[in-house]
Amino acid sequence: MTAEKRTFQAEVSKLLKIVANSLYSEREVFLRELISNASDACDKLRYLALTNPDLTTGDGEFKIRIAADKDAKTLTLSDNGIGMSAEELNDNLGTIARSGTEAFVSELSGDEKKDAGLIGQFGVGFYSAFMIADKVEVLTKRAGEAKAHLWTSDGLGEYTISDAEKANRGTIITMHLKEDALEFLEEQRLQHIVKRYSDHIPVPILFVAKTDAGEEEKALNEASALWTRAKSEISEEQYKEFYHHAAHAFDDPWATLHWKAEGVIEYSSLLYVPTQRPFDLFHPERKNRVKLYVKRVFITDDCEGLVPEYLRFLRGVIDCEDLPLNVSRELLQRNPVLQKISSAVTKRVLSELSKKAEKEPEEYAKFWDAFGPVMKEGLYADGTEHKETLLSLVRFKTTESDKLVSLKDYAERMKEGQEAIYYIIGESPEALLNSPHLEGFKAKGVEVLLLTDPIDDFWLQAMFEGYEGKPFKSITRGSADLDAVKGGADEKPEDGKKDEEAKQDAGAEIAPLIASLKLALGDTVKDVRESKRLTDSPVCLIADEGDMDINLERLLRQHKQLEQATPRVLEINAKHAVIKTLAKRVKAGKTGQELEDAAYLLLDQARIMEGEAVPDPKAFARRLALAMERGLAV
Repeated sequence: MTAEKRTFQAEVSKLLKIVANSLYSEREVFLRELISNASDACDKLRYLALTNPDLTTGDGEFKIRIAADKDAKTLTLSDNGIGMSAEELNDNLGTIARSGTEAFVSELSGDEKKDAGLIGQFGVGFYSAFMIADKVEVLTKRAGEAKAHLWTSDGLGEYTISDAEKANRGTIITMHLKEDALEFLEEQRLQHIVKRYSDHIPVPILFVAKTDAGEEEKALNEASALWTRAKSEISEEQYKEFYHHAAHAFDDPWATLHWKAEGVIEYSSLLYVPTQRPFDLFHPERKNRVKLYVKRVFITDDCEGLVPEYLRFLRGVIDCEDLPLNVSRELLQRNPVLQKISSAVTKRVLSELSKKAEKEPEEYAKFWDAFGPVMKEGLYADGTEHKETLLSLVRFKTTESDKLVSLKDYAERMKEGQEAIYYIIGESPEALLNSPHLEGFKAKGVEVLLLTDPIDDFWLQAMFEGYEGKPFKSITRGSADLDAVKGGADEKPEDGKKDEEAKQDAGAEIAPLIASLKLALGDTVKDVRESKRLTDSPVCLIADEGDMDINLERLLRQHKQLEQATPRVLEINAKHAVIKTLAKRVKAGKTGQELEDAAYLLLDQARIMEGEAVPDPKAFARRLALAMERGLAV
């Protein structure tokens, strides 16, 4: 085919602009990114050759070669990995042809320094070549194919793809260096970069120098798999750079977990917890990014079941000695050895998180801010195997503390007579703290968990046994009988009356109003009751004991999983001035249109406090105007 000129996808143009201006604090890491991609290409071909040995016939020794031409001012990096077809060239270098593209682009904020942290996670480190080059050529031939192809671009908006000649499989990247980047043609400079960033790459990296006798290859890296070495032989810098390679990330790891399991099943594991939340963490596919190796041979970086979904933020490598090299990816998921490894890895990771939570609570709080919503998925999906450990790891914001609180902390602070762990679910802690449902709990000094993650509505439904025998109870559903709880602003009955006698008197006063409100509102509400949770607000809406919690229903309706809203219970505060006034009017026989208008105004007020829209804004405005008119006329 003739050279075909194409335009970069809009998202790629954004990336190139960010790369050119502020992606890296040091330009030298372009070489790390290109070597990492070349290593991945070799890994992929090594795996395919297990079932198709012809792909590597005559060239079975994988390597990455670097050559510098000072006269032409070009730096070349080549590999004999899997190579690319013309379609793959376009998908990999001209567009972002990966699931999660939309999520990735939506994360780009326009703040180039902030966006820089997202780019590496997306696996597009190739574009870093344009930091040091004003023209890049990619000559590639896919293993098993006859045709080669050439991709060329100056990184300014367009690229061309044409047919080309190449004897062997693999990829050659030629960078025409900018005048201020000629330092990257020096052998010592390149050697230093490789040693610093890519010494752990398990593929030989060779510097090719021209001599009178021809070409001379010099090894630049140790070329042994980092995870197979003893921990005492690995520096913190080497661990960090392997994380950058394995995760395609620019942040530093929050935690590094390296161990070798021996016994019935042998495997090595080098796993990392990122500091920064990966952009695709909540993508519907929920894929993990831990690479599976068998006897140092890369198998896949998308092995379902290797780690549970709620640990999908993990990055790194698991290398097993007890799996057959030619096992298919489909059979892997059902392999009992893999299932045992998954269980053991999960247990080890949760154990390390528990130690961190206990010894470094402030650092653990940073982890929880980034990955807490994902961890809570385990409480919903993991069954019983790790539930106790997960419950000990969960942290909450509450009404009583500015710091994150564990369930153990909460249980130790429970009031005398308190039998449940109370919680409220909503969109933000700030909104929840203003909820009228909290009033009675605040008055009693009862701590309430403030939950704001969508998963909270679901994992709590699976907590049938509660925590250490204490059930979880939503303060927006069912009754809130706080009488048994000791402490707080317990009110004394007036005139020396006994508690029970005072309650009967109050009930008798409010009963006619409750009956009138039920009659006026009809099927709009499920019931009208006197509230034990309100102290300042006149009304609130709650879900009845057996009904769906208010926030869960709202969530399902937003996602079109539920069409019709369930009528709620309207609770009224018998001590509030508005309610007292209405009760007196009803007792005096004034139960006409004014009372009906007041009933709907109270209902709409309760809806607004729940963050919901009133169903009939025009009627609400009319009733509000009439009420103001009557009030101002007094």
